[in-house]
Amino acid sequence: MTIIEAIINVLREYGKALSHKDIYDRIISKNYYSFGAKDPVAVVRGEIRKHCYGIDFPSASPRKIFVEIKSSGQSKPLYDLWSRQPSKVEPAKNEKITKDQLPEEIIHNKYIEHRDSIKSQLLDAINSSDPAFFEQLVVNLLLKMGYGWHESQAGKVVGGAGDEGIDGIINEDKLGLEKIYIQAKRYNNKKVPPSEIREFIGSMNQNGAHKGVFFSSSSFTEQAISSAKKAQGMNITLIDGEQLCEYLVQNGMGVAKVSTYELYEIDRNFFDL
Repeated sequence: MTIIEAIINVLREYGKALSHKDIYDRIISKNYYSFGAKDPVAVVRGEIRKHCYGIDFPSASPRKIFVEIKSSGQSKPLYDLWSRQPSKVEPAKNEKITKDQLPEEIIHNKYIEHRDSIKSQLLDAINSSDPAFFEQLVVNLLLKMGYGWHESQAGKVVGGAGDEGIDGIINEDKLGLEKIYIQAKRYNNKKVPPSEIREFIGSMNQNGAHKGVFFSSSSFTEQAISSAKKAQGMNITLIDGEQLCEYLVQNGMGVAKVSTYELYEIDRNFFDL
């Protein structure tokens, strides 16, 4: 019997949620599994959380068997068998580090916090830059993401006086037969209104364009989003400040790697002699 099977047996027999320590005690009393680890309680906790619905981190198992149950006034989380009905289960929210969390969970959650902080700093830097820099930035980003026939030659900034509502153009082929038209608005708090989307659509229409990307360092109103979706014969993508910064981080633009940490797990195949 494996550790997972032992845990499942205990929860099925008891019929109610238990703490990982109580589960361990019952495994021992029933002689379901013989532990060789120095800290067997931690082993049980680790196996439960790796297979727990609503708890995800890099080394977590995609196979979800258990669910964490936490209520007010409860000092420690309890675990039960997951009924595989997500709509009826609200996974526990880890608002602070708890003793039940695995080191991998803590690292993963802190990494997400770190990325959010970096993206916030990126957005501040973008909003502090001048409009010309922002226009060049979004053109370079699309090229970096693989749009255009050549990363350094396929895109250009055309913004400025008399730009007729177009800030940049990406040539998807060497002859420029297929183009992506770009608009970039650097706003701090103001949301992009539908009027600016309609102006962009008009500019694209004048150029016979059918592909467009509208960047904003803020966000878009619901009406603006609707206007983009309704554009006849055009495919217009809206990218707000949050998504923009996510793309910048993913493509290593405006950020530099400082440290890299590797997480490990036991290679079970290694011990299958």
